[in-house]
Amino acid sequence: MDAFYYNLPKQNCKFIKKLLGRFTFSNLLMKYFWCTVFFCGIMVACQNHSVKNLSASQADSAYTIIGKIQGIDSGWVYLLHRQSENQKVDSAKIDTGFFIFNGKSATPELCMLGLSNNGHKEYRLSVFVQNGQIRISAKKDSLNDAVITGSQTQDEYKKYIAGRKPLDEEMKKLGKLYDSVEAKKDQRLMDSLEKIFEVFGIKEKGFVKDYAKSHATSYVAAFEVYQNFSYNPDAGELDTVYNQLAPEIQLSYYGKRIKNVLDIAKKTAIGNVAPGFTEKDVYGKPVSLSSVKGKYVLVDFWASWCGPCRAENPGVARAYKNYHAKGFNILGVSLDEDKDKWEEAIRKDNLTWTQVSDLKGWKNSVAEMYGIEGIPMNFLLDKDGKIIAKGLRGSDLDKKLEDLLK
Repeated sequence: MDAFYYNLPKQNCKFIKKLLGRFTFSNLLMKYFWCTVFFCGIMVACQNHSVKNLSASQADSAYTIIGKIQGIDSGWVYLLHRQSENQKVDSAKIDTGFFIFNGKSATPELCMLGLSNNGHKEYRLSVFVQNGQIRISAKKDSLNDAVITGSQTQDEYKKYIAGRKPLDEEMKKLGKLYDSVEAKKDQRLMDSLEKIFEVFGIKEKGFVKDYAKSHATSYVAAFEVYQNFSYNPDAGELDTVYNQLAPEIQLSYYGKRIKNVLDIAKKTAIGNVAPGFTEKDVYGKPVSLSSVKGKYVLVDFWASWCGPCRAENPGVARAYKNYHAKGFNILGVSLDEDKDKWEEAIRKDNLTWTQVSDLKGWKNSVAEMYGIEGIPMNFLLDKDGKIIAKGLRGSDLDKKLEDLLK
C-alpha cells in the first residue's frame, strides 16, 4: 500500500487576509501585494470568462485551483488525479510563483500536488478537490505545509487529523524505537515490537471505526476506512464498518474500493480454498499453484523494491530451510516490473524456492485476485489448498509451522 502526506484547508474568502497576516511588509507593500494577488488571481483564472463573472451554477459545476508557491518563479506544477483509472496528471505553468488548474469533479476527489525534482515528479501535498474555488499558498521547500482554502472536504480532513494527533505521536515514537532496535539487529526485541505494533493497529482501527460510524456521509471516512482496513482485512470486521457508510458514500470512489477489498476478503478468508492461478517463473515457464506440492504451501507476495519484504526474506528463508524436508513449500509471487532486479534480489536473499511474476507491478494478476493492497503479505495453505493462516510476519511463521509439523 502507498505512503501519503496530507495538508488541510480552512475558510474561503478570508484567504487574502490570512496570507497577508504572515508578512511584515509596510502598508504600502501590503497594498501592492493585495493588488498583485488580486490581479494574478483574476488573470490566470480567466480563459474565456473571468472568475469574478462566473455564475453560481458554473462555479458549482467546476473547480478552479489558484496557487502561489514562494521560492519558485517559473517551471511547472503537477496535479495527480489518484482516483482516475490511469492516475491522470494535469500540469500548469508557474508564472512569478502563481499557477492555476481548472476542471470538474462530480464528487470530492483526493489529488496530489507535485513539483519537478531532478527530472522526476515529486508529490508532497494531498488535497481533496471539489467544485468551487480553491486557493493554495505554499513554500517550495515545505509544500506539505501549504495553507489551503475553499474545499469543505479538506476542512473536514484537517479536523480528522487533529483528532487523531495522539495516535500519530504514538506511532512516531514506536517508529523511532523500531529503527533503533532494527539497527542493533536484535530479532527478539523486533518481534516484541511487532506485537506492540499489532496492538497499536487495533487501536487505530478502533478510532477509524468510531469516526465512520459518526460520519456516515463523509468522503473522508471512506478514504480512512480504505486506508486502514485494506491490508490483510478481516471480512467480518470490514463488512460491519462498510455497512455503516451511507449509500452515496458506498458508491463513491473509495466506497467502491472498500467493497472490492471486502468481496475478495470473503473469498480469501481462512477456511476457504485459495484461488488457483498460473504465472511464469524466472525462466518463462508457466507454474500453477496446484503444481507446488507440500503438506503446507506458503503463497508469499513480495517485491525486490519493497524494504519490509526484503527484511522479512531471511526469516522466510530460514523457515524454508528448517521445514521444507518435513513438507513445507513456498511459492513466491513478485510485484516487480524489472526482471533483472527481481532475479538479483532472489540471488541476494537466497530464495531457493519457486518464484513467479508477470512483471506488472501492482497490477500483477495474482495480487489482484488475492486483493493484495500492501506487501509483504502471505497465505498459508494446507495440502487441500485451504487457507489456514495469513499475514504471518516475523517469528509467527516459525511458530505456526512448528505447531503444524511437530
